[in-house]
Amino acid sequence: MERKRSPGTVAKGPGRGTYAVGDERRLRILDAAVEHFAQWGFHASSMARIARDVGITQGGLLHHFRSKEDLLVQVLARSDEADEEKFFSREFGSAAECLSVVVRLAEYNATRLGRTRMFNVLAAEAGEPGHPAHTYFVERYARVVEHLSLTLRRAVAAGELKPDTDPVAVAQELVAVMDGLQLQWVLDPEGFDMGGRLRGYVDRLLRTLTVTGAGLPPER
Repeated sequence: MERKRSPGTVAKGPGRGTYAVGDERRLRILDAAVEHFAQWGFHASSMARIARDVGITQGGLLHHFRSKEDLLVQVLARSDEADEEKFFSREFGSAAECLSVVVRLAEYNATRLGRTRMFNVLAAEAGEPGHPAHTYFVERYARVVEHLSLTLRRAVAAGELKPDTDPVAVAQELVAVMDGLQLQWVLDPEGFDMGGRLRGYVDRLLRTLTVTGAGLPPER
């Protein structure tokens, strides 16, 4: 027999509201975790404190993330996926275009202190092979260097860059400079121009590598 609803009761779909609440809460947990990992690193961060900041119990947090290690990996993956979609989802037509986008990424990072601080802290901690993010960072750096060096290799083949250019070495050095500038910026966000410094470096780098001696195109 069909149960009658009382007047004014609205029939709900199969849990759609519950899913929406769960998705929103999951994002709040990830955002809170960024701040905690940035401030205390992985080992000193507490799942209980993260849960308290979100306004849920630790058990509620574990409903979304099985462990602190799982939460850490999800935080890092979410950040990388968003950046790759925003900046590197297409094939670049030249080395200059690719490196211009790298500069724009640094400028974007300068608008999100918490995320950039978290990256610096966790990357340093992950130098320890037993750290739960060690494999993630090893694979991430390999993936970034491969992506950049592939574009640089194409630029050599196309005659944009000098034939003696070492694409892998240039990509590794570029990543190292970018990370070093990010570290200095986190220590002095108001007084250090991370984007400007990287733009100057990339412009000088291109002038030494390009066949024509051209640097970065003018800012739009």
